[in-house]
Amino acid sequence: MRLGRAAQAGAATPSHAVLEQAARWYACLRDGNASVRQQAAWRAWVSAADSHATAWQYVEDISRAFEPVRSLPNPRDIADQLRAVDDRMRARRRVLAGVALLGSGGLIGALCWRQAWLPGEVMALAADIRTAKGEQRRVLLDDGTTLWLNTASAVDIRFTAQERRIVLLTGEAFVETARDERPLLVQTRQGSMRALGTRFNVLSDGAATRLAVYGGAVEIRTAATDASRIVEAGQQTSFTAHGIGQDDAADGARLAWTQGSLLADNLPLRRFAQELGRYRKGHLGVADSVADLVVYGSFPAGDSDRALQMIASALPVRIEQTLPWWTTIEARR
Repeated sequence: MRLGRAAQAGAATPSHAVLEQAARWYACLRDGNASVRQQAAWRAWVSAADSHATAWQYVEDISRAFEPVRSLPNPRDIADQLRAVDDRMRARRRVLAGVALLGSGGLIGALCWRQAWLPGEVMALAADIRTAKGEQRRVLLDDGTTLWLNTASAVDIRFTAQERRIVLLTGEAFVETARDERPLLVQTRQGSMRALGTRFNVLSDGAATRLAVYGGAVEIRTAATDASRIVEAGQQTSFTAHGIGQDDAADGARLAWTQGSLLADNLPLRRFAQELGRYRKGHLGVADSVADLVVYGSFPAGDSDRALQMIASALPVRIEQTLPWWTTIEARR
């Protein structure tokens, strides 16, 4: 049973318990050996509530995400096509969903329409520099600028005689600028950031860009409205293509990822799991009964299994893996 996203419009976000039920049903059915009675029970479960249908769709989406993008025909050519279309649409202020008009027998268009993550992920295949999920990388650029890339990130480097431009296609980057007469800009879908003798961190999650400045200053300019603001050292903010949020104090612990670590200081387990999930393939969930437990310490960002073991040894929790790509943190029995 495949449920379109439109059918889920307005459905409530499934609870942890419902998501776990959906994952167990998927584990039961995935090998094709489920009995007629089991299949009937599954259909009844999915039909019993909107939250069940939404949870089942989520599990299916996660499963499809594990079908490698590289299995598509000529993935690098497709990445180049997607990037060219995306550039044209940005210039016209058109929505990204229009990428669904791409050809390749309708396959790429259909995938782009159904999977919001696909354009950035596919374009990342053709990026100048990229990292896999769970990987961090440090790169020295031609001008002497140092660039760190966090998990599942990708950038294009566009240096000309007039400017130095880093295009963050997806993920997170930390930039330490080098002296040069040419301006240095970091560009995301939401706008551009001009470095003013700077050390700064940029995180793009698709809907917004988060900027934290640790040295010098950075001038933001939004893509759609051309609104601008200078963010000083020690401050952070987020912005969309249409506006810039309020400044607040930059989180120094955020930079631990550049050293391969995740720092937690009085952090609720649910929030810690959300951050750790960025470094781990598949679903990482937390049972409501333990979600508010407090996490302290330094954890290896590049080894999420070890980080989970550390959590299990420090807190009254256990790690459950219903499927190879479905992991949950539960109360210890």
